[in-house]
Amino acid sequence: MAKGKILIIDDDPDIALATRLCLEQADYEVVEARSSTEGLAKVKAENPSLIILDVMMESTTAGFQTALALRSRDPNSAYAAYSQIPIIMLTSIHQTTPLRFGPEEDYLPVDDFIDKPVDPDVLIRKVEGLLAR
Repeated sequence: MAKGKILIIDDDPDIALATRLCLEQADYEVVEARSSTEGLAKVKAENPSLIILDVMMESTTAGFQTALALRSRDPNSAYAAYSQIPIIMLTSIHQTTPLRFGPEEDYLPVDDFIDKPVDPDVLIRKVEGLLAR
């Protein structure tokens, strides 16, 4: 039986596959989305235990916008029922900009921020830590 359901939202099929294999080997069920729009729809359809979210997809800030939508404080938000799902931002944005990003409640409401490429053991530890909360 799976330990939980993880939604990977990433437009890079190679990264998604590597992440999927790592998670499945650790007994997680994995679903994928290739864009923020598809990802938001899958959140509602799949109700995952945790989300692994890329930043740069259909736009350079798509992942930021997705996180903001999911963590909206508006009680009438379409995603209010999913606002407590842990989010790990897995991205290569730090390779493309001198700006540095990390979890920040108002501007980047994610639970953890990991640079690509990620060590599989680190990813599993972070996933397990967030799911244990």
